[in-house]
Parts: sequence; C-alpha cells; structure tokens
Amino acid sequence: MVKIMKEFLNIVNNIHDAIQNSVGGLGTGINDKQLHFIVIGIIGMVIFFATQALFKWLSKYSITAISFIYSLTVLTVIVFAIEIEQWLTKRGNMEFGDIVAGMNGFFYLFCVYLAIRFVIFGVKKIITIAKEK
Repeated sequence: MVKIMKEFLNIVNNIHDAIQNSVGGLGTGINDKQLHFIVIGIIGMVIFFATQALFKWLSKYSITAISFIYSLTVLTVIVFAIEIEQWLTKRGNMEFGDIVAGMNGFFYLFCVYLAIRFVIFGVKKIITIAKEK
C-alpha cells in the first residue's frame, strides 16, 4: 500500500511541477497557492458538471443508483483516510487489503439489500396480478 501511495504521490508531484514550471515560464507571477486555487477549482467544476450530467440521467431511472454512487464515493474516502491515519499514527498497518476487504463488505451488504428489494418487488407484483384476476 505504501508503494502504491508513493507512486501516486510521485505522479501528482510531477504533474504539479510541470504545471508550475509552465505557468512560471509564462511570467504570470502566479504563486503556488494561487495555482492550487485555479487548478483545483477547475478540476472540481469538471467533476461537478460530469456528476451533474450523470446524476440527472440516472434520476430518470433510479435514485438508488445515485445513492449508491454517493455512498461508494464517501466510503472510499473514509477507508483511505483510515488507512492513512493508521500509517501516520503507527496504530495498525496501512494495507491495501484492508481497503479491499472493507469495500467488499459494502458491496456484499448492498447486494443483500438489492436482493431483499427485488424479493419485495416480486411479491408486490404477484399480489397486484392476483388482485386483477
């Protein structure tokens, strides 16, 4: 896990340096904080518009899908934060396997939830058909 995080951080740092060097080479006088303000602002808006379009489309079909995506996103941040906290405090081990196990628990329980919903939907459908006869 540490190796994966270090590689990811190396990629982010290389992108950061490339942007900073490009902007600095243009003589704009933009400092690091201003650059973060602009770049993260732009990335956030791109994510917002993509999410807005996706959720608008999904809302025609299922609010459950939107809830699932939101829950998955928040849960991903939480499990990474827990592993980073364990690494920083040295209380526990920072392991990618822990992240996978935790996410698998969510997927498993979500599948159980969906199965229960499908059974309830099926029973309601059978009752509706029986009442019509």
